Amino acid sequence: MSLKTTGHADTVFQLESSAFPTTGPRAGRLSLPKGEVLTPVFMPVGTQATVKGTMPGELRDVVRAPIILGNTYHLNLRPGVDVVRQAGGLSDFMNWGGPVLTDSGGFQVFSLSKLRKINDEGVSFRSHLDGREIFLGPKEAVEIQDGLRSDIAMCLDVCPAANDKREDVESAVSRTTLWAGECQKAWAQSSGPSEGRNLFGIVQGGRFEDLRRKSAQELIELDFPGYAIGGVSVGETEDEMLEQVSWTTSVLPADKPRYVMGVGTPVQLLHMVGMGADMFDCVMPSRAARHGMAYTANGTLNLRNERFKEDYSSLDENSDCYASLEFSKAYIRHLIQAKESLAGTILTLHNLRFFVSLMEQARIHILQGDFASWSAQWIANYQAGA
Repeated sequence: MSLKTTGHADTVFQLESSAFPTTGPRAGRLSLPKGEVLTPVFMPVGTQATVKGTMPGELRDVVRAPIILGNTYHLNLRPGVDVVRQAGGLSDFMNWGGPVLTDSGGFQVFSLSKLRKINDEGVSFRSHLDGREIFLGPKEAVEIQDGLRSDIAMCLDVCPAANDKREDVESAVSRTTLWAGECQKAWAQSSGPSEGRNLFGIVQGGRFEDLRRKSAQELIELDFPGYAIGGVSVGETEDEMLEQVSWTTSVLPADKPRYVMGVGTPVQLLHMVGMGADMFDCVMPSRAARHGMAYTANGTLNLRNERFKEDYSSLDENSDCYASLEFSKAYIRHLIQAKESLAGTILTLHNLRFFVSLMEQARIHILQGDFASWSAQWIANYQAGA
């Protein structure tokens, strides 16, 4: 098995395989200032400098997350980038200590804010917190993420909705490419390159295959150290979402990391790993935990259900997470019924470890050469119990 390294100055991504497949499952290593990340990888979401329901030490020692995600939009509004910068960056501010990826804030601008005005310079919008007017352009998005000291920062992009007309999606692609170039210029003037931090481009294009390919090709010409696939799971069906990922991974460089933003279920993750995607994030594990749901290899469990009232078996005896092994289903159900916050903490740790571990298992089977058969059996078992 050979090891090859990209020549891009901004990152070191090692793809551990005998060849660089255009598509198909991959195992790699991403070297970042705050540590090494093995891929494929699931990144817990810490929107506002916290992964809900967990302590940073638990993320390191229980979940064993190699990298987490923060949100540029929210952190810029509160507490403000200057507060985080003075603390040494987001990783230090939240006492995490490991690598951090931050999204550009573009998705939140278009999904949360009101009275948006967009042009080639950027987007003006009103804060969802207090209504004050804010401007976010490529330069501003980069400056904020530089202040957050993100190991991986994302270009500002325009994320169209699933049902947008073709002409609107074409406009989003054009503006995303324009902004990517401006972000790249601003990044070159920041402290990011000298500190070994990285800026990734984001592919858009909606449900149109030719626009997805066009967006990817235009970003490839800008030669980013990594690429994200954005604008998926925004209202389209699961099949359409997976199709869009497949279109894009088939175009993106084989020797650069590929990040699918904001998805997905365990089954979706395995399908996308099989398509050649490397990095994922999603709020689903912690959100499901707050609603009493646990993920297992045999499907999901709704711990609010009466059938668990006297079930004293561990939450998941096949897990290596203490939260999964040391607490019974009956106890967790009791906590839920009593509205005790510990229920959410236990289930959050369990679910996050489940997602992180699933990608660890996928990596093992990729390196063993039996990912296709293993993932097919895993999906069959999961869906049979769902």
